Amino acid sequence: MTTDVRRAGERSRGGDPEAGIDTRHAFSFGPHYDPDNLRFGALIACNEERLAPGAGFGEHPHSHTEIVTWVVEGELTHRDSTGHETRVGPGDVQHLSAAAGVRHVERNDGPAPLAFLQMWLTPREPGGTPSYTLVPAADGPVRYAVPAAGAVLHVRRLGPGERTAVPDAPWVYAHVVRGAVHLAGAELGPGDAVRITGAEGLQALASAPAELLLWEMTP
Repeated sequence: MTTDVRRAGERSRGGDPEAGIDTRHAFSFGPHYDPDNLRFGALIACNEERLAPGAGFGEHPHSHTEIVTWVVEGELTHRDSTGHETRVGPGDVQHLSAAAGVRHVERNDGPAPLAFLQMWLTPREPGGTPSYTLVPAADGPVRYAVPAAGAVLHVRRLGPGERTAVPDAPWVYAHVVRGAVHLAGAELGPGDAVRITGAEGLQALASAPAELLLWEMTP
């Protein structure tokens, strides 16, 4: 088993601050090219996005990508070329399967700042028909499977002193949304992540109220 801790401050900064868009990239992205940081398992992007009220991304295309969004605070307005128009709030899981091609718009149409994580995964097979899924927020742990990418998203909310098992998997990507978590010998705070190869028998321990995202990935 190997672990690779990546701190929040190591993320590449992007977006357009003058337009109210602040983006922090965990992986090589656009002009922030890093040949040694292209992907981990199926995951090719984990972007922290912050949009001021009225800010957003105009219509733009995607293809051959599984796009999963987790809202941290605020409300995200989503529209796409397959006819879906939704509002995504904290605790909802949004999944846009771009398949052979889709266009979408993402905006903060609300009065408060919006913060969300957007994660991109590569599908095992390219092409296909685009699809959209929105899973409403629910109490307790979240488990959302993305079979096309051989991945499962787990969301764990922990109180101080609580532990949770980390999935045994070839690749696990752990991201701390809020709070503080001890995992794989490291203390992790908001925005910190750890990439685990060959995860086996691990547990995460919260030292403060925490929200932890875990991507379980197989070949």
